[in-house]
Amino acid sequence: MDSLTIDILATIIAGILFLVGLTGIVVPVLPGSITILVTMLVWAILTGGWTSWVAFALVAVFSIAGMTCSYVLTGKRLKDAEVPTWPILVGIAAGIVGIFVIPFLGLFIGFLLGLYGAEWARRKDPKLAWDSSWIAVKSLGLGILAELGLGFLSTLTFAIAATVHFISL
Repeated sequence: MDSLTIDILATIIAGILFLVGLTGIVVPVLPGSITILVTMLVWAILTGGWTSWVAFALVAVFSIAGMTCSYVLTGKRLKDAEVPTWPILVGIAAGIVGIFVIPFLGLFIGFLLGLYGAEWARRKDPKLAWDSSWIAVKSLGLGILAELGLGFLSTLTFAIAATVHFISL
């Protein structure tokens, strides 16, 4: 295969993996930002050139910032609300089961039911369980939203870099 064919294939596969990465940010079963970062690194290695490496540096900053924002925003709000980690893990496990029980919506429904059930077992009061579950859902949503926004910036950076790369050939 010639160099242009490799560049085209690498770019198409990278574009697909960027979509997988964005999906992984929203659906926490897949590693979202890490997929985007590794994809960009491989694309930069395969295509080469200053455009690819500048884009990789930007995507690295966006990905690391996204993972950090998600962790810090979520962690701080959960800590302030005194929600421990184990109900979140129960919710994630229930969400994974929910994927197989109810396609598409099962992840979210399973997560909510698992989280609420764990909080009800922990707090022994359905009202308190609902309040802390709702705080946890909003916290996780805020973290996902921040990471997703930075994931979109990474995707835009990749699209611009790919365009510049092919125009400059």
